[in-house]
Amino acid sequence: MSSLLSTITRGKSQDAPRIVLYGQEGIGKSTFAADFPNPIFVQTEDGLGQIDCAKFPLCKKGRDAFDQLTALAKEPNVFQTVVLDSLDWLERLIWDDVCAQNKVDSIEHIGYGKGYVMALTSWRTILDVLTELHNQKKIVLLLAHAVAEDYTDPEVTGIKRFTPRLHKTARSLVAEYVDVVLLATRKFGAANGEIANNPRVVRTEPSPCQVAKSRYAIPAELPLDAGAVLSAIKQSLDAGRSGNGGAPLPLVADNKLEPQAAGGFVRRTPQSAENSNS
Repeated sequence: MSSLLSTITRGKSQDAPRIVLYGQEGIGKSTFAADFPNPIFVQTEDGLGQIDCAKFPLCKKGRDAFDQLTALAKEPNVFQTVVLDSLDWLERLIWDDVCAQNKVDSIEHIGYGKGYVMALTSWRTILDVLTELHNQKKIVLLLAHAVAEDYTDPEVTGIKRFTPRLHKTARSLVAEYVDVVLLATRKFGAANGEIANNPRVVRTEPSPCQVAKSRYAIPAELPLDAGAVLSAIKQSLDAGRSGNGGAPLPLVADNKLEPQAAGGFVRRTPQSAENSNS
């Protein structure tokens, strides 16, 4: 019988990233996702009509999302990125399911916040399937809309903070699950014309103004571009490869769906984020 000590490993994980990207409507979230390696969209909102991408039919129930994700996990396919678009619309479907099960019109009618706790069961089921897909070396990319909420900080008072538009219980669960939480927004000064071209960026570090996080050593701000984000993650992984024996994750320009590339970062031909309305 081998010792548990023999299972100890060292070094940074070379697993594919799990990412949440959230932002206001029209910032380019879906276009950003479409530029990831060989993506497949599980859509809970109808917003992909102008984007050339592989997608399942629109989910009508929370169970639909679970079934589509399960099909990806169980059936052979060449997709490398699983995109859930979007989390907040999925939450509405989950709430509808909880209401139907409890024969109420609103999740608020299930007393003492119990409805939101019940919804966590469905969220955990979804995350379990995403974990199975992640274990197959697929990138997990979860999109959400942003909302500005009141935020209290001991050093700063009376401010609003951008956060994913989810109930706090689901938001905490999802944020703990993923490796990166990115806010898609405009560069500071772009809104009032101080910066030319109105550039779109992602912010990777938490602050009193935004919810964000990263388990990788990546810059605090990056272009809203799939290649830029994946390249930064790849550089962080490559810098920490000592002792783990894993191969570096490639980032190559390739618009073909090649089965042998299923474990790597193979980027699609990029679409212009400036032309996106999602």
